[in-house]
Amino acid sequence: MPSRRRLRLQQCRTLLLVVEGETEEAFVNHLRKMYVSRGSGLKITVRCAHGKGAKHVVEYAARLRGSASFDRVAVLLDTDTDWTSEVQRLAKEKGIHVLGSQPCIEAVLLRAIGQPAEGKSRELKSRLAPFVNDNALDSRNYDSHFGDDVLQRARTTEPVLNDLLGLLNIEQW
Repeated sequence: MPSRRRLRLQQCRTLLLVVEGETEEAFVNHLRKMYVSRGSGLKITVRCAHGKGAKHVVEYAARLRGSASFDRVAVLLDTDTDWTSEVQRLAKEKGIHVLGSQPCIEAVLLRAIGQPAEGKSRELKSRLAPFVNDNALDSRNYDSHFGDDVLQRARTTEPVLNDLLGLLNIEQW
C-alpha cells in the first residue's frame, strides 16, 4: 500500500479590512491584487460599510469582529464626516486599527499622483475620475496610475498609504 502524504496546512494570518465606501473597496482590491499573492500567509477579507460616516464604519467592523475570528481588524475611512474623539475611543476599545484618509480617499489618491487635492468631496471625485477611466469603483482602473512606484513614493508623504501598505506586508506584523 503506498504511503500517504500528509497535507501540510499553512497557517495564515487573517485581516478584516472594513472600508467606508465603494471607492475604498476598489482601491484596496487593487492593492490586494498587487501585493498579496496566494501562499503569502495572509488572508484578507474586505467588507464595505457603504458610507454613513466614520462611526458607522467602526461599529460595522466591531460587529463583524464579533461574528468571526481575525488576527487583525482595520478600518479605512474618511476623516471628513463623523470623525470624533468618541469614534476614536470606540475603535481603540474594540481593538480596531484606524486608517484615516485626510480628508477623504480621493484627496489621498490625487496627492499620490501629484495632483491638487483641495476642495469638496464631489469636486475631488470629479478630479480623480480621469485617472481611473471615469470609474473609481472598478479596481482594474487603478492599474495605470497607481502602480508600485507611485505608491512607494506616496507612502512617504501619505500616512494612510504607509499604514495600509504596512498591513499588507505580513513581515511587519
